[in-house]
Amino acid sequence: MQPQLVELTEEFSAATRRLDALERSLSPEQWRRRPSPTSWSAIECVQHLNLTAAATLPRVRDGLEEARASGGTAPARLRRDFWGWLLWRGLRQPGRYRTKTTPAFVPDISRTPADIVAEFRRLQGDHIRYVRQCEGLPVDRTRIVSPFNEKVHYSVYSALWILAVHQHRHLWQAEQSARAAAV
Repeated sequence: MQPQLVELTEEFSAATRRLDALERSLSPEQWRRRPSPTSWSAIECVQHLNLTAAATLPRVRDGLEEARASGGTAPARLRRDFWGWLLWRGLRQPGRYRTKTTPAFVPDISRTPADIVAEFRRLQGDHIRYVRQCEGLPVDRTRIVSPFNEKVHYSVYSALWILAVHQHRHLWQAEQSARAAAV
């Protein structure tokens, strides 16, 4: 597998390990405890990631189909496009930039923390499967529409990186909420 895809797979695996550590440390009540009325609880952070994945992964899947149908091949080195690089760069530093979440991505935690965590794990399997399917395809030249803003287009490869760093950003936020819930 191309080195960039190996690195991307590792980012998703690392996110799963972070979630595993959170799961071992929190009771169902602690998962739901908000550090403040305006902050998300740890499980709300995870549910937000699930909503994001559920909106983005079908677009990634369609982009992979388009890349296969194009008959093109992957370059020697995959690169993020402008929007992909910009979003990746901005999301890499948790807590530095805050944005308001659009209503479609605001978490609803009516389900149990165990169900939400199980959904995250299932979606992680999809992320990794799609990264593996990128091998040999021109995924850095195949563009999809952002589920957050229809005016923004980025490559399939960029979308997967955005998902990965977005996960780490909100898992960091969940860890901060967990620390506050433990006191």
